[in-house]
Amino acid sequence: MATVVDNPHNLPDKPGVYIMRNRYDEVIYVGKSKSLKKRVKSYFKDKPDNTKNKVMMDHFKTLEYIITNTEKEALILEANLIKKYMPHYNVRLKDDKRYPYIKITNEKFPRVLITRNINQKSGQFYGPFTDATSLKKTVNFLKKIFKIRNCKNMDGPCLNSQIDLCLAPCSDNINQEEYSKLIDKINLFFQGKYTEIIKNLELDMESASENQEFEKASLIRDQIFSIKDIMEKQNVAFNKNINQDIIAGKYGDNIACIVVFSVREGKIIDKDDFLMTGVKNTSSENILTEFIKQFYSYNRHIPNEIILQYPIDETELIRDWLKDIKGSSVKITIPKKGIKTKLIKMVSKNADIIYNQKEQVQNSMIELKKYLKLPKLPHIIEGFDVSNISGTNAVGSMVSFNDAKPNKKMYRKFKLKTAGPDDYGMMKELLTRRYTKVANGEDIKPDLILIDGGKGQLNIAVDVLNSLKLNDIPVIGLAKKFEEIFIPQMDRPIILPKNSQSLFLLQRIRDESHRFGVKYHRKLRTNDLKHSDLDDILGIGVKRKMNLLRHFKDIKSIKNASFDELLAVKGMNKTVASAVYNHFNN
Repeated sequence: MATVVDNPHNLPDKPGVYIMRNRYDEVIYVGKSKSLKKRVKSYFKDKPDNTKNKVMMDHFKTLEYIITNTEKEALILEANLIKKYMPHYNVRLKDDKRYPYIKITNEKFPRVLITRNINQKSGQFYGPFTDATSLKKTVNFLKKIFKIRNCKNMDGPCLNSQIDLCLAPCSDNINQEEYSKLIDKINLFFQGKYTEIIKNLELDMESASENQEFEKASLIRDQIFSIKDIMEKQNVAFNKNINQDIIAGKYGDNIACIVVFSVREGKIIDKDDFLMTGVKNTSSENILTEFIKQFYSYNRHIPNEIILQYPIDETELIRDWLKDIKGSSVKITIPKKGIKTKLIKMVSKNADIIYNQKEQVQNSMIELKKYLKLPKLPHIIEGFDVSNISGTNAVGSMVSFNDAKPNKKMYRKFKLKTAGPDDYGMMKELLTRRYTKVANGEDIKPDLILIDGGKGQLNIAVDVLNSLKLNDIPVIGLAKKFEEIFIPQMDRPIILPKNSQSLFLLQRIRDESHRFGVKYHRKLRTNDLKHSDLDDILGIGVKRKMNLLRHFKDIKSIKNASFDELLAVKGMNKTVASAVYNHFNN
């Protein structure tokens, strides 16, 4: 438990972690030291050591500390607290909760899951991974070749067992000992120890053959082929004994991009890129140090050697900490020449490319904040559009962009009760339904709302937000004709530079919300064409139904049509026109 201290001179001369808070009781910085007293005193000089410390101390209000037995314990605790609080003035791995992890549950018959929630007591974790799509394919691959269970409740054989995708431990088809061996192989897979997996599988296959368990031997043979196929598709780096992480970055004023190449058994098996924030007035060496501490603080495989772009702080302490996690020594290398230098240059080039892409994204948000006078960077932007044709199938769409990228998990579509073509009424219903959930605390607030439309649509949005007491959320309207941006309480629209990244971002969000809404509208229209009252009428097939709907626009008009009006439709004759008329006019 943290101890609050009024005077930094009263801190103990012991190793530990210190926590700084502002006047709002928010954690703004977490640090560690082998001597709390000496380290914290350095912040209270008349002339701060650097600009970053000066700005931070302007916001400082209270101090807490936690004593640890060793500096190594302080290092681990510091990394965990930075992950927990994400303090503004710490160099930090940007919101690593957004990255997925692999979880092997600690159940009697474990499952392999993809999760973003880390609870070390509930299982074993690997990660973080930056490519969720690739991770899903990997997990599906492992489930397919090892046939481990996928169901939450083991309540009898399921479809997976019937189609040979699960060994069905729920039906005692496999005992716990044999199942645990499969899980051990999956653990080896995520550690990149493919050769060891194959060696174990070959021993199992020989044993099954000797015991005349030919079906089991055949299954293991298929597993070996699948693992070898994965290995052959990967790029060979050096000899098969090499086990390294190669880490380099590109370091800017506001963000840093760190890239990691993972080499296991001589093959490059993975490439991840990570964003570090809070790097202003911080050296490249310090950024790299903080990355190493946060990157390896969870159950990530520790290689035999870590090749770095620059020397890091506290090398011996970090090497000692990594040795404790791995169970054997870890070499930290900063190459000056040779093949390892070439590798660092290759990873560094990757970091340059990714940094430029991310900086472009960051610049678009910085521009938006500046042009629209927003209170903070618009990390989450939600865009809205409404759609209907001839007043039918009124729909609303919402798209969500996170750090200028579509976040399709947060997309929403609405079948509106308000009849078209009342665009204002439809927009009011759409926004009310969406933001009632936010007002009730069931969803997070966006940093900016974008409405497809001009001043009229914007005024509707403002009224809805005011009624829900959400008027602290910035909202704008983007009119398509001249790409004018309307802002509440401003008579004249804002015109952004035509080549600005901020305008391109807004256009992408507006166009995506329109595309998403039109796609939903088409689906509803297709369903109407597939299923309607016309399908129950003798003589009405697909062509006549299409002709009737094209002519009258909707079912209601067909119901109200006279016999002569029906007969005038292309493809109709007296018998069928009479059948349609009688069907609706009994």
